Amino acid sequence: MANFPTHIGIGALVSGALATLTLAADVVAPENVVAVTIAGVIGSVLPDIDLKESRPSKAMFSGLAAAFSFIALFLLVDKVSIAELWLTALATFLGIRFVGHTIFHKMSYHRGIYHSILAAAFFAFLTAAFFKHLLGRADGVAWLGAGFMFVGYLVHLTLDEIYSVDVMDTRIKSSFGTAMKLFDYRKLGHSAAMAAATVAIFMLTPSPKQFTDGISSKPMWTSLQQRLLPKDTWFGFAVKGRQHANAPAAASGTATIETGALPERK
Repeated sequence: MANFPTHIGIGALVSGALATLTLAADVVAPENVVAVTIAGVIGSVLPDIDLKESRPSKAMFSGLAAAFSFIALFLLVDKVSIAELWLTALATFLGIRFVGHTIFHKMSYHRGIYHSILAAAFFAFLTAAFFKHLLGRADGVAWLGAGFMFVGYLVHLTLDEIYSVDVMDTRIKSSFGTAMKLFDYRKLGHSAAMAAATVAIFMLTPSPKQFTDGISSKPMWTSLQQRLLPKDTWFGFAVKGRQHANAPAAASGTATIETGALPERK
């Protein structure tokens, strides 16, 4: 399979390319582009959380442990002494980071349910709910983050499948077909649990209407088409024989197309 630097490098490259299109289309405020791009990069390494000693797995459980430790502090701050707060926070952190990590990996195995399109959908919906309810982002931005997460996740699965083919030795490794699948065919119980969790988290996602209206906007796609290639020069060098009917309008400096940006939460 592809290693961690490859996954995060390619994931960042693909997420950056999508972010460039997002900025060019003007469908989201620039400050939100960073957040959705990070979602794509996280998605590109997330499938390896089922690999016990992987960096994504350790990072995820460390983050969860820290988050729940702070939650415990906030819930008990007025109810117990400072010493008890410290002990509770420490116990929460150690319990999730090490005990939770161990239990999780006893119940999962590498290239199981987390290497599936069903898991990609689950984490995409989870991202949409997280952006909406915890970050307070607009519905369209929440679903854009979900889209970045989904694409990043698929990039990881695709890379693992590509690395399952030994091009130099012209053979297909035994791991081929285990990286990208609809669900875990070997552990149907795991697949059923993931399907139930996916449906449950979908119920918490915002309406996708703002997102679908934004990305289906005809002016936005027209604008992207016009900006895809340089008009008369490449990096300042003139290209002969190219004429564009819209060149005078562009030269005037007036915008002729409204791209329909996704609005911010009010």
